[in-house]
Amino acid sequence: MSFKTQIQKRRTFGIISHPDAGKTTLTEKLLLFGGAIQEAGAVKSNKIKKSATSDFMEIERQRGISVATSVLAFLYKDKKINILDTPGHKDFAEDTFRTLTAVDSVIVVIDVAKGVEEQTKKLVEVCRMRNIPIIVFINKLDREGKDAFDLLDELELKLGLSITPLSFPIGMGYDFKGIYNIYEKNINLFSGDNKKNIEDTIAFNDITNPELETIIGSAAAKTLRDNLELVEGVYPDFDKEKYLEGKQQPVFFGSALNNFGVRELLDCFIEIAPPPRAKMAEERLVEALEPDMTGFVFKIHANMDPKHRDRLAFIKIVSGTFERNRPYLHVRNGKKLKFSSPNAFFAEKKEIVDISYPGDIVGLHDTGNFKIGDTLTEGENLHYKGIPSFSPEHFRYINNADPMKAKQLNKGIDQLMDEGVAQLFTLEINNRKVIGTVGALQFEVIQYRLEHEYGAKCTYENFPVHKACWIDPENSKSEEFKEFSRVKQKFLAKDKKGQLVFLADSQFSLQMTQQKYPSVKLHFTSEFD
Repeated sequence: MSFKTQIQKRRTFGIISHPDAGKTTLTEKLLLFGGAIQEAGAVKSNKIKKSATSDFMEIERQRGISVATSVLAFLYKDKKINILDTPGHKDFAEDTFRTLTAVDSVIVVIDVAKGVEEQTKKLVEVCRMRNIPIIVFINKLDREGKDAFDLLDELELKLGLSITPLSFPIGMGYDFKGIYNIYEKNINLFSGDNKKNIEDTIAFNDITNPELETIIGSAAAKTLRDNLELVEGVYPDFDKEKYLEGKQQPVFFGSALNNFGVRELLDCFIEIAPPPRAKMAEERLVEALEPDMTGFVFKIHANMDPKHRDRLAFIKIVSGTFERNRPYLHVRNGKKLKFSSPNAFFAEKKEIVDISYPGDIVGLHDTGNFKIGDTLTEGENLHYKGIPSFSPEHFRYINNADPMKAKQLNKGIDQLMDEGVAQLFTLEINNRKVIGTVGALQFEVIQYRLEHEYGAKCTYENFPVHKACWIDPENSKSEEFKEFSRVKQKFLAKDKKGQLVFLADSQFSLQMTQQKYPSVKLHFTSEFD
């Protein structure tokens, strides 16, 4: 198969949503359709033994939430599909933002009862900034929820999307009878029996046909005709080019738990979603069809298999082919590296691959060479950009609870920080370590993983900080900078890369500092080098 055909076959996308909208359940059902799994896990926090395939970390099984992005690959209708299932919980948003740098399109999952929620807003904003093509899936139609048109209005008003429904529900909750598929011109009848996944699909080109009454009843038929007339009058026709440019977003309705509307979503997705797209590096735009391999690290995960203490760097291949045992340049280190066992993923199951193509996600065993944002090439000095470190919102001192395990604790903190789970700051004044996170739940995850993966125990102490600001002094030898360093000495720290950071204790203190020392530039994100 030619290189170009291999690229055209690939679809790499992320699934994003607010927690509990049914994102992980949808992922599972897509895997079922792809024949990648035979039976879905009940995604319930109390069913630890049978939790979702993509939630493979022990703490995820206990809490019933996704705390790390997992990568899943499968074949469907001769297309190679790579799904990146992201955490929905806001405390792990940073992992999701980084993942969005590695996808070519996204599916946004919306809960029919809750509509557009806060976390969804932030994530969609990032997608729109990058013109990532979006498909919306309105989930849980078998439950009572908001009116379909109200939800479509919300998508336009709250998310600023330009939408076009490609399917429409027939009833909802107790009255849910099925879905009219506008894209394929057919009706899917809902049986409600999710154990056998029975559903009838009836080709139906002409909804004025009186046979519609026989199939769904006269009241439902009248409502459906009225609704479809309204859809036709209000929303534009689907335009694939606009979708690919990020200017139009198709909407599907369904129930992932009951496997309903998922096949329609997947069939349309593989037809319209983009193959691997070009990516902007600092130096130039890199096209997927270029023969030379380039790729970047968007995630690092330690201890995917606790028995082997392995650490994997996840690389998105942007161009060319990545081959096993071939040397590639690690741009930041300036060294050539070879990889004897690159992995492809199916949640925590891994298999060694000889060759990977643009769009693929490859896991490389890492002994500490990689940081998030690193680039691999065949020799060209390229730097892929846009993977920032956000200013944390919660800060705590981290203390060693077992003096005999200081080495394990330091190693654990070091590796977890490389993963991007949180950020580490070392105070200049006394070398105490401070952990900064985007959400409070991350402290629990760190504590749990340090104990269970590294055998180290830690305790936390509150550290009142309002914001971490990276310092970019115009002239670090100036008198103003020296005075700033002396006055703010106890609020200065170094991050893991040795960059100077000002830990402002309040909004007022931050404003006063900016006014008093204008030449000391403060940044709220740290772009990776």
